[in-house]
Amino acid sequence: MKRRHLHILLGTGSALLLLAAAAFAIAYWTGGQIPVGEGFAVFADSARARLGLQPRGAMPDTAALADTASTEAEPTDTLTTHDDRDVPEYLNRLTAQAPARKAGRGIIIVGTGQDVRAMMVYGGGPNSGIPYATAANKYKTALGSGVSVYCMVIPTAAAFYCPESMQGYSHAQLPTIRNVYAHLDPDVQAVDVYTPLGQHAAEHIYLRTDHHWTPLGAYYAAERFAKLAGVPYPPLEEYKADTIRRIVGSMYTFTKAAELRAAPEDFIYYLPRNVEYQATFIDYMVDKDGKVTGETAPHAGRFFARYKDGSGGAYCTLMGGDMKTVKIRTSTPSNRRLMIIKDSFGNAIPAHLFHSFEEVHVVDFRYFTKNMVRYVRENGITDVLFACNIFNVCSPSFDKKCEQLLTQ
Repeated sequence: MKRRHLHILLGTGSALLLLAAAAFAIAYWTGGQIPVGEGFAVFADSARARLGLQPRGAMPDTAALADTASTEAEPTDTLTTHDDRDVPEYLNRLTAQAPARKAGRGIIIVGTGQDVRAMMVYGGGPNSGIPYATAANKYKTALGSGVSVYCMVIPTAAAFYCPESMQGYSHAQLPTIRNVYAHLDPDVQAVDVYTPLGQHAAEHIYLRTDHHWTPLGAYYAAERFAKLAGVPYPPLEEYKADTIRRIVGSMYTFTKAAELRAAPEDFIYYLPRNVEYQATFIDYMVDKDGKVTGETAPHAGRFFARYKDGSGGAYCTLMGGDMKTVKIRTSTPSNRRLMIIKDSFGNAIPAHLFHSFEEVHVVDFRYFTKNMVRYVRENGITDVLFACNIFNVCSPSFDKKCEQLLTQ
């Protein structure tokens, strides 16, 4: 694929990290930090999904429809009391000795058969995420004492499933996470999701054939946030599970690895029950550089899109993609209104908080066009959650972009 065409599909191609000795980059403006490099054929389905559009196979209508000892971290019942800035170690008991190979620049494939998994390697260091903490601190200062600010760093799959044979190729993510939280001001709350994700690593919390996590992983992350925020949070049994069967996601598109194609997985998402909710969308149009060129008027829509079995864009079930701002009004009796400042990983969080907040506003920091302070005040936002995956956390431009939102 020509560089110009790749640039159009992925958005602004500013690289976040150079990983190991490979010419591997993370496209800053893309919906989910796609690994980029010569030899990656990015076909239409995944490209459209990254742009927040419906891939082929998407249904036009929408509807709101082993070994479990995976960590030596604290048990779940003590998680509510530990300091979220002091994140404990995770010990990989699942795939530490699994066979693994490099599959192109910046991707490794781990395991065999129906357990095979592809992952982006992580090349950041402890100081990589400081701009993320700086942004959260600036928002707390700008928004004042009436708004609580929370900072969540979402690890990627390599944090929990990287085998020992690849640890020199993919760096540990915990030092970055700890350092982000260490740089938060005292009145900004760290949200440690590394620990609960590690405690549930034997479950399907990350997609094996895609670079995203699953709605189940996001459920455990949102649960930790809800406990810190002091809001209600229902057990998973109170949701209705729906399934898109036998999908093969973005990592197959990037690698063309036969073992991934031979091991499809199910995409399971959770529909909130016993709560009413209405979603209002503003959709953004962008140019070839990922810059917003226009936006729609607010319009009603369904929060959950519908995709056919086998659709590689199944992750876009959640809000339909990235290039939009979504306001969800719920029937939850509360005086709390949440704003989530996120990337594509954050798309999986909001539906788990419809029982917790009166309103949930979902803002992608790459596309939002309004003045953030004014928006927060006009909409009565009481809580702001930063929820980005570790690659965007490590972007040296993150602080600058978020500061722009405060003054634009």
